[in-house]
Amino acid sequence: MKNILILGAGPAGLSTAYELSKISNDFKNEYNVLIFEKSSEVGGISKTVLNNGYYFDLGGHRFFTKIEDVSNMWNEILKDEFILRPRLSRIYYNKKFFNYPVKLFDAVSKLGLKEDFLIFNSFIKSQIFKKEEISFEDWVSNRFGYRLYSIFFKTYTEKVWGIPCNKIQAEWAAQRIKGLSIGSIIKREVLGNKKEVIKTLIDEFLYPKYGPGQMYSELAKTLSEKDIKLNYNSFISSITTEGNKIVSIIDNNDNKYEIDELISSIPIDEMVKLLNPPKEVLNAIDNLKFRSFIMVNLIFDSLVDLKDTWIYVHEPDVKLGRVQIFNNWSQYLVTNPDYSSIGAEFFCTEDDELWNKEDHELIKISEEELKKIGLLPDDFKIMGGKVVRVPKAYPVYDEEYKQNLNIVIDYLKTFENLQLVGRAGLFKYNNMDHSIYTGFLAARNIEYGKTYDIWGVNQDQEYHEEMKSSSD
Repeated sequence: MKNILILGAGPAGLSTAYELSKISNDFKNEYNVLIFEKSSEVGGISKTVLNNGYYFDLGGHRFFTKIEDVSNMWNEILKDEFILRPRLSRIYYNKKFFNYPVKLFDAVSKLGLKEDFLIFNSFIKSQIFKKEEISFEDWVSNRFGYRLYSIFFKTYTEKVWGIPCNKIQAEWAAQRIKGLSIGSIIKREVLGNKKEVIKTLIDEFLYPKYGPGQMYSELAKTLSEKDIKLNYNSFISSITTEGNKIVSIIDNNDNKYEIDELISSIPIDEMVKLLNPPKEVLNAIDNLKFRSFIMVNLIFDSLVDLKDTWIYVHEPDVKLGRVQIFNNWSQYLVTNPDYSSIGAEFFCTEDDELWNKEDHELIKISEEELKKIGLLPDDFKIMGGKVVRVPKAYPVYDEEYKQNLNIVIDYLKTFENLQLVGRAGLFKYNNMDHSIYTGFLAARNIEYGKTYDIWGVNQDQEYHEEMKSSSD
């Protein structure tokens, strides 16, 4: 019997165990699977949190995928517990709402003639003097002109990453906003491109009645029924290797486990440091940076008159980055339908000034900024708030990340029974479905022999939030 240890009970870790239990012909006699979860609950960044009877997500997670195996798992686990939700997400800038993705006539009508003229001139200039696409700024400016880039991309992106856009790699833009440009907008809105409509952001999506945490709680129950053990509040304190294999680990309670396969979805830097790597690798891993965020859930005594699922806040004079309106995600998330459940998201770096503020300070800042920019009326009374800090949520694609990551990957590949999965595990900006799929591949590598390249998942940056559909 093979001893399989999985680190992390988020989407990737749980999915690894689930897939292995499905594809094995004699699972209970063939594998002994144990999952370590550092916290007291499953779901990772996709968990759902309860605040005095109101459920809220850590950032909002839509259930949309083009990967059939992932879709099948979702439906197997939750069955009829999904609801179909319309998507409305907009940009909020200068106290006005703009469609996202940007629509030409919408933007032109709201920005004013003077700004329109400056945007047009900037776009013409960008087409004459094309930039080499090294940074996010280069990539977007080439497609929209610098002026429009500054309004609709620069402020928000720099809030998310905490570094200038000219320090962010162009490939991140290719992942997240592929298919968008002034040219593509004109084709769709003016010329009426009938061959293909690029829906950069999908129009509707599936969502569990009680949030994504419902999915992963049910998945954990399913795994328990298959005799897969899940140890909460558990993590590795040390690893023993022999040659190119990991042979045993000791956990935080000084328990020793012999292992045949180790699958890790914990942040890549934490995993690598457990292996006592050489100095070159240690230097590389120390230079891979993560961005964290804070979710502040606020309950107000009145219902906000907005239909958005979430809003991108481009106002430069507030720290607030994104707003979730959980009433619009699912009616089941709110106890009182006449109250508003609002999520205020702040992007930060772990242990910076914002991260270290007291919860009551963050609740106050959230309420003040929501009202300052006009998203909520001044007479809305706050009935309660809850703060959740999420460390290492986003891998930062800075100028040096690729070189550093390649050094780390080469080192990790020397361990024949170690596989990394998930967003933080792979240091890759994957969506939830990609993370799940990396877990599937890890399981198949164990059952069938190592043939699937997990590092290659989403390598072509095919869609993220983007899908293509015929307009016929």
